Amino acid sequence: MVIFVRRKSKIYNMIKLVIIFLFSLLTSSLFAQDIQLPTPDKKGGKTLMQALSERKSSREFKEKELPNDVLSNLLWAANGFNREGKRTAPTANNRQELELYVVMKSGIYFYNAREHKLLLIKNGDYRKSAGTQAYVANAPVNILFVSDSGKASGKNYAYTDCGFVSQNIYLYCASEGLATVVRGSYDKKALEELLLLPASQEVLLTQTVGYPK
Repeated sequence: MVIFVRRKSKIYNMIKLVIIFLFSLLTSSLFAQDIQLPTPDKKGGKTLMQALSERKSSREFKEKELPNDVLSNLLWAANGFNREGKRTAPTANNRQELELYVVMKSGIYFYNAREHKLLLIKNGDYRKSAGTQAYVANAPVNILFVSDSGKASGKNYAYTDCGFVSQNIYLYCASEGLATVVRGSYDKKALEELLLLPASQEVLLTQTVGYPK
């Protein structure tokens, strides 16, 4: 009788562990999490002149997600730190007022450039809210350029600094065979409410990235 009870207890514990394991797999697939990006590859890509010659805007994208290594390189190229306290894109007086938000199928993320990490802001697919063009809702990545007026030397400088970040994205995409287009057509108020931005911060520009169709 004792042996039977022990066996029954072991079977129960095994079933319990299997249920916990399956539940953890299910919840991790249903709910997005922070993403620790891999170290960016700073030695690959095409030559600068070749990337410049192939730089262009594309508005057709495959519904294929970017792997984390490509996402890592993309965001680092856009506005990551390439030396102590300084980034790949300049800002007036080094105010570094621009930060990037990334809208993907799994959720909305804040790009923490110092830790090279994507911090989950909202779980779920909000790509349709990232712009008014039809392709935005299906493209794998939409990048939002957010400026903090409390840091910027002035709004005109902030717009100029957006151009530097955007061109970094264009050149990386040209180098890696990705499609991209910078966009000014979006519901500014709706996006800022979606991101829960404070009054000092605003969305100045957006850019879509994915594999060419």
